[in-house]
Amino acid sequence: MKKKSMSIILAIFLCLCFIASVPAMEQGNKRKGKYTYRKVYKACQQRGEVDSATPPLSPADKTQAEWKQIFESKTMDGFGCKEEWANLNESQISDIYSYLFSFAADSPSPAKCK
Repeated sequence: MKKKSMSIILAIFLCLCFIASVPAMEQGNKRKGKYTYRKVYKACQQRGEVDSATPPLSPADKTQAEWKQIFESKTMDGFGCKEEWANLNESQISDIYSYLFSFAADSPSPAKCK
């Protein structure tokens, strides 16, 4: 009887640990993220900060772990266009993260082109 109850408690604990380990930002909409990511650089180009409206980083330029680290530490310096990034809300950043993470170099379906 003790083994059975310990097994159930252990199973519940493992489930809770797994659920807690899933990153919260991964819940964004990757289609919206792709649109928002491109929109940021289009606005940045119109303002004159960059020469091209094409984002400098493709999702396949980094692995999923690298994208996760960037967005968890909130170090968006590598993206440029600081003004546009500062104006994004958490939902938009979550969407962009989902897009970049889903099509990272080591994902099941990495992005093929920019």
